Amino acid sequence: MGLRFIFMLTRNDRTVSDAVEQLRTALALGVRHIGFKDIGLPLDKLKALNAAIKAGSATSYLEVVSLDRDSEIASARAAVEIGIDILLGGTRVDDVLPIIAGTAIQYCPFPGTISGHPSVLEGSIDQIVASAKTLAARDGVHGLDLLAYRSHGNVPALIEAVCSAVSKPVYVAGSIDTPGRIAALKQAGAAGFTIGTAALDGKYPAKDTDVPSQLATIIRDVAMLNRHISPFHKENLNSAFGRFSDSWPPQLAAGVNNLQIKLAKFEGEAGWHFNGQEDEVFFVHKGRLLMKFRDRDEVIAEGEFIVVPHGVERCPTALEGVCEVVLLEIGTTNGDLPIRTRNRKAKS
Repeated sequence: MGLRFIFMLTRNDRTVSDAVEQLRTALALGVRHIGFKDIGLPLDKLKALNAAIKAGSATSYLEVVSLDRDSEIASARAAVEIGIDILLGGTRVDDVLPIIAGTAIQYCPFPGTISGHPSVLEGSIDQIVASAKTLAARDGVHGLDLLAYRSHGNVPALIEAVCSAVSKPVYVAGSIDTPGRIAALKQAGAAGFTIGTAALDGKYPAKDTDVPSQLATIIRDVAMLNRHISPFHKENLNSAFGRFSDSWPPQLAAGVNNLQIKLAKFEGEAGWHFNGQEDEVFFVHKGRLLMKFRDRDEVIAEGEFIVVPHGVERCPTALEGVCEVVLLEIGTTNGDLPIRTRNRKAKS
């Protein structure tokens, strides 16, 4: 799984009043992990927001920011009533686990000591790691919500230490507002991160400060870190065929998984051949191709294609000069075998 970007519909640890409008923007851009806080909007609106997130085929997150036991218990109960997918934050695991028991909610509490509002992570790296290991060992804890950039120490070292110490996913939250910080947590082994205020207030370095530009830039940066950016650009078949003149062998144009896309120029009769192992597709780009079989002849015109099963003898013949053909075949194939080669094998 690649690094996960969780867009928080929050500002200063509170769900924003225009969360529904911001959600529409996020879903339209393809954001599929979206969260909010348990304060800022009344419960009925949080339930509607959660329903809209799920209706958009996204995973919903609720992050607890309660500072006292009673409030955290109330937040856990609200999470169950709202029906969220993942519960982030909070520190009172013994109180929360019984409340969410029997639900499908995945629970990722805060390791370390949390204080203040907005929340701050206190303690040394060793202390936070010890807390993380204790929490991750608990049944019912699915991962951790690490407020790394709300701590005062070496943040990359903290993230790496926590990720190395536990086998469960570590999500990094709080004050992530640059590509460098995202890259650092990816390097350290984090499973994901949250961004809210930075995107909503136009603080992330993007072309523009509006939310669509902010989110699109974050999505692009994460895709690059996850190596989900395609290196390929469109190809023009006329130009591709124009780069070579030999009529044989076919020229490899591209590969898709173990499928090879080849370009071939047929001129005259190619002779009787068969492919011993794999089927092939002949797609005529220019000209006309006569495909002779032992039982019939087929003429394939421009824009048409024909499938030739493996083991079937055929004799491709260009009609009216050069015929340009796109071939699709498995990359592991041994290629076309002339009839004489097949006969030699049959005799051996």
